[in-house]
Amino acid sequence: MKKTLFICLIFISFISLHAQSLQPNEQKLIKRIEENYPEMMALLKNSVNINSGTFNIGGVKAVGDLYATELAKLGFTIEWITLPDSLKRAGHLVATRKGKKGKRIMLLGHLDTVFEPDMPANPFTVLNDSTITGQGINDMKGGDVIIIAAMKAMHELNLLNDATITIYMTGDEENAGEPRSISRGDFIERAKQHDIVLAFEGAAGLNTIATARRGSSGWELEVEGKQGHSSGVFGNAGYGAIYEAARIVNSFRETLSKEKYLTFNPGIFIGGSEVSANFEQQRGEASGKTNIISPKTYVNGDLRFLTEEQKNSARKTMQAIVSNSLAGTKAIIRFQDGIPSMAPTKGNEGLANILSKTSEDMGLGKVLPGDPGSRGAGDISYVAAYADCLDGLGAAGKGAHAPGETLNTKLYPILMKRGAVFIYRLIQ
Repeated sequence: MKKTLFICLIFISFISLHAQSLQPNEQKLIKRIEENYPEMMALLKNSVNINSGTFNIGGVKAVGDLYATELAKLGFTIEWITLPDSLKRAGHLVATRKGKKGKRIMLLGHLDTVFEPDMPANPFTVLNDSTITGQGINDMKGGDVIIIAAMKAMHELNLLNDATITIYMTGDEENAGEPRSISRGDFIERAKQHDIVLAFEGAAGLNTIATARRGSSGWELEVEGKQGHSSGVFGNAGYGAIYEAARIVNSFRETLSKEKYLTFNPGIFIGGSEVSANFEQQRGEASGKTNIISPKTYVNGDLRFLTEEQKNSARKTMQAIVSNSLAGTKAIIRFQDGIPSMAPTKGNEGLANILSKTSEDMGLGKVLPGDPGSRGAGDISYVAAYADCLDGLGAAGKGAHAPGETLNTKLYPILMKRGAVFIYRLIQ
C-alpha cells in the first residue's frame, strides 16, 4: 500500500512540478478531475456490475442508459441508434454537442463486453491497492468513463461551450451485427463529419499510443479430389482433397508468413469422404476411412493486414497458390471483407505528437506510436479513412477478454487527466 501511494504521489508531484507548462484552464481541468474522481469510480463500478455481453440486449441498453444520464447532464443531446431486429443487437448510444470553434471531435467507446450472462460472473472487486477486477473494466468501460470524466470536468469549467463533440458508444463492438453496412452505417456517416476520431480502448501504458491497427478479413477454401481406394493415391487417382488442402495452407505459410504485420490463421480444417461445414456457425462434421481417398476438404481462416494494399497483395498471392493444383484435384478460395485497417498516416502521427507534447508538459514523458501488430481490429478502423485517428486512450490493465480482467488504479487517474487536457487542446 505504501509503495503504491508513493508512486502515485510521485506522478502527482511530476504534474505539479510541470504545471508551469500548462495553461490555467488545463491546471483547472486536472484539479476538477481529481475532485470528481470518486464519483467517476462509482460510475465505473455501477457500469461494470451490469452484464452487457454483446447478445444481452437489455444489459447493453442498461449501460447505455447509465452513461446517457450522465452525458445529458453535461449538455449533450442524446440519441439511441436502433438496429433492425434481424441483427439481434442492442444499438448504439450517441451524444452530441455542436459549436462553432475548433476541430470537430468524435470520441469512441463501446457498451458491450465479451462476457455473456451465462458465463461466470466477475463483479467490480478491489483486489489490492493498485488493481481492480471486473467484467469489461478494461475493455472498455474504463475508457468509457474516462470520456465522461473529461466531458464532465470541461463542462463544469465552461470549456465545452463552443466545441463540436460527438460521443459514439457502439453496442456490438465485440461482435458486430451483420450486415455491417447496417450495423456501422450511421457510425461511418457521422465520422465523415468530423476532423478527428479518438478511441478509448485500453491503453498499453503511459508512453505508447496506437496510430495504426490491423484490419481483419476472412477466407474460405473448398477443395475437391477424386474419391477412390487409398492404394491409388499419388497415381491415377491423384492426391485427394486433404493433401491438396494441406499443400495450399502450408504454401500460404511458406510464402507469406515472413511479411511484417500480415497474419493468416486456419480456424477449421475438415476433410473426409463425407463432409459438411457451416463456417457461419464455426462448426462442421466429417467421416471417412483410412483406405478412402478424401474427395472433399473445407478450410476457413482469418487474414489480418495493416493496409488495403497489403490485404489485396496477400489475396492475389493466395489465389495463385490455390490455382496451382495437385493432380486430380481442384480448389476454390473465397475472401470476405471484415473490419478494415487503420493505416498509419501523417495525420495520425501528428495527433500522436500533440499527445506526446501534452504528456511531456504534464511531466509524464514522451508518447510514441506502438506496434500495430500488437492490437487487433476495432471500431475505429471503420472510420480511419475519413479522419485523423488515435486509439488506446483508455484505461490500462491486463487480461482483456479473459476471466479476471483488471484495471490499473495507479495509472487510471493519470490517464484520465491527460485525456482531458489532450481533448481540450484539440478543440481550441
